[in-house]
Amino acid sequence: MLDDRLAVVREALAAYAPDAADPAPLPGGTVDAAVALVLRALPDDLEVLLIKRARDPRDPWSGHMALPGGRRDAADPDLASTAVRETLEETGVELTRDPPTTPLGVLERVAPLSAPLPRIRVFPFVFAVSPGTVARAASPEVAHVHWTPVSRLLDPSAHDRVRIEVPGGARAFPCYRVHDEVVWGLTYRILTDFLGRLDGG
Repeated sequence: MLDDRLAVVREALAAYAPDAADPAPLPGGTVDAAVALVLRALPDDLEVLLIKRARDPRDPWSGHMALPGGRRDAADPDLASTAVRETLEETGVELTRDPPTTPLGVLERVAPLSAPLPRIRVFPFVFAVSPGTVARAASPEVAHVHWTPVSRLLDPSAHDRVRIEVPGGARAFPCYRVHDEVVWGLTYRILTDFLGRLDGG
């Protein structure tokens, strides 16, 4: 049986009609990617799985906090499969379409707002896993994994702004501060969308 709190999440996401989760490719070299927003229900809180990407000069998101995920492979039948595959490769967490793993819904797709970043569309899928699920840094692309309480993300003290060097100079971006890390950019936008859906936004 699905935890009551996760049932509320599924109901909140079901009331929302997102972009198609498996759209036709765009012309012009735009790449599609998928991420998994993985939730586990502990007795006192819901937790979301975050990763810290390893530092790699070839990675435009090097060292960032993120959700597990990546670009769609030609062998992936759909974008949900991309999210499942990447989550297993990066964290060792096996997601499926059936219990005890439960797909809860999808969120609004996002894309980078900064021109120098790759032309990419990111599709977030929300999954629930059992309370005993263990995650680990299962790929050289991942430095650390963190289970983050949803209550922490909702705490006003976690909300801040961070100055980031971008082409044209430093800019201030909204962020969450968790685990002595900064969550900003695409991941911040996805998490904010998710939390807003729970709040009826």
